[in-house]
Amino acid sequence: MSQQRRRLLVGGAAALGLATPLARAAAALATPPQGKGPFYPLELPLDQDNNLVQVAGRSGTAQGTIIDVFGRLRDEHGRPLAGVAIEIWQVNAFGRYHHPHDDQDKPWDPGFQGFGRTRTDAEGAYRFRTVRPVAYPGRAPHIHFALSDSRFATFYTQMYLAGAPENERDFLLRSVRDRKARESLIVNLEPSPPAEGAQGSKLAGRFDIVLGETVLSRKP
Repeated sequence: MSQQRRRLLVGGAAALGLATPLARAAAALATPPQGKGPFYPLELPLDQDNNLVQVAGRSGTAQGTIIDVFGRLRDEHGRPLAGVAIEIWQVNAFGRYHHPHDDQDKPWDPGFQGFGRTRTDAEGAYRFRTVRPVAYPGRAPHIHFALSDSRFATFYTQMYLAGAPENERDFLLRSVRDRKARESLIVNLEPSPPAEGAQGSKLAGRFDIVLGETVLSRKP
């Protein structure tokens, strides 16, 4: 499958609910930071696009439930932050990272990219296709996010799944004391729109990210 076909386009995001007026986010809380964690790739894969369920040069798709994660990146005044690099990484459908230090006795999935990268468009929108993360010892299901740009120091956070029973015991999620701020990290997954479902996506979730002045004032 060609790289052009594999790459997901943000332009179709209106069907996934990205056409929300900017004013709605003007009063939003800043997204809480979360730790980078120990499993950021030591060596980035050759395939680094925003479609983690298909690896260039390999047939088939990743195992697990395919999901779309999308949203907008804005400042606390609701202004879009364009051209920001967003990276994600997570466990595969069996609960194992594509990382040499993850020595769990769980399978690798050669069809899963494990890491993805994209840039926000002019409206701050981004989109990834990946698999639904699962829990592993000590952690609730989550996806790591890293946002980097020449305007500010790299910002790390994590996205969690609504309804996961492990959320109540996850030490990083519970470390966010403010209830509303903590809830901003938790995303509902709903059935994908028909057009996305026809391409294999089963669920979709919106994760908007708001960077406050404290983050934006930290220079790289």
